[in-house]
Amino acid sequence: MHKVRLLYVTTVPLTQYLLLRGQNAFLAGKGFELHTITSPGEELDRLIERDNVIAHPVPIDRAIRPLRDLVSLVRIANKMRRIRPDIVHLSTPKAALLGAIAAWALRVPVRVFLVRGLSSEAATGPVRRLYQLLERLTALLSTDVVCIAPSLLRYAYTNKIIDSGTGVVIGNGMSNGIDTRRFDPDVVESVTLSTATSVKRWIGFVGRLAADKGLEEIAIAWRTIRKLYPDSGLILVGHWETHDSISPKIRREFEADPRVVLPGAVADVRPWLRAMNVFLFPPRGAEGFPNAPMEASAMGLPVVATRVVGCLDAVVDGVTGILVPSRDPDAIVRAVSWYFDHPGAAVEHGCHGRKRVIEKFAQESVWKGMYQYYIDSLRRHDRNNTEFG
Repeated sequence: MHKVRLLYVTTVPLTQYLLLRGQNAFLAGKGFELHTITSPGEELDRLIERDNVIAHPVPIDRAIRPLRDLVSLVRIANKMRRIRPDIVHLSTPKAALLGAIAAWALRVPVRVFLVRGLSSEAATGPVRRLYQLLERLTALLSTDVVCIAPSLLRYAYTNKIIDSGTGVVIGNGMSNGIDTRRFDPDVVESVTLSTATSVKRWIGFVGRLAADKGLEEIAIAWRTIRKLYPDSGLILVGHWETHDSISPKIRREFEADPRVVLPGAVADVRPWLRAMNVFLFPPRGAEGFPNAPMEASAMGLPVVATRVVGCLDAVVDGVTGILVPSRDPDAIVRAVSWYFDHPGAAVEHGCHGRKRVIEKFAQESVWKGMYQYYIDSLRRHDRNNTEFG
């Protein structure tokens, strides 16, 4: 029986390190031989150590740089020729495009374009059209297009990135699911917050502290919330983003506020989630299928999120949280106020959220769905009728 050679191609190794936690071990247990092409770096060393993947480092630039990209393409093709994969798993925009070109030229039987998000969604004008063209080219060169969220698939259809009926969502979506045993409020202790002893209830956010994540909208909403609810506090977990940074004035407001806690990037977000009463996730644009609100739901928190691609799948409006318009601080104030004024409903939505994650997005079910999709796709596309295990 043939051992399936699965090759992941991503721009940076952090994508695989964070988003394939546990899945690599599961597939290795099913007999898959795991390879990776990605940029070199510390995270690649950690990925090799943790998952025992066979690494083939190739520097890949995130920005469009034609000469460098051509060099990367040649290197990727040479590596791929030696690996001779049965499946190429393409993810992240630049690596997906270069990997798709190489895999198509080498006639790799299964070329899976896993769409975690689309760069064109946040772009405008000629840049948007260019991104859409490149995304469509990646899809056309792939044998399979898998979107990680139903709303993302609808976006891809609507914007002609893929032809109607050619893409799929595996199971209920997500690419790696949620570890519901790890993200369990009953087994996690809250972090001790001694900075503001008068605070009795906390709203919080986890992610990059960046403009596209809605941090400026949170800041504007917080100015009102802190006045309406003197016993409230705000927790912002994550690092300050330099590429898409918020205004220096707003950052100074956060840093000077004694009722705002800024722990930075943390190794374990669970104790911080355990301290929160309401979770905020108000990105301005598409999110693929964001992990942060799903982890918050698993921890029993009601989620206030914006009505954008990805968040539409992470939150069931009025059941596990509240969806608000993008770039609307007043709507954030109304949603948080409603939860503060209806604590029973906040608890109920949090319970519904955890139940939904357990039933539909537990990691094992996502892994099994991905494994079965790989096997079925091999059987569809393998011309030699090779038997795979």
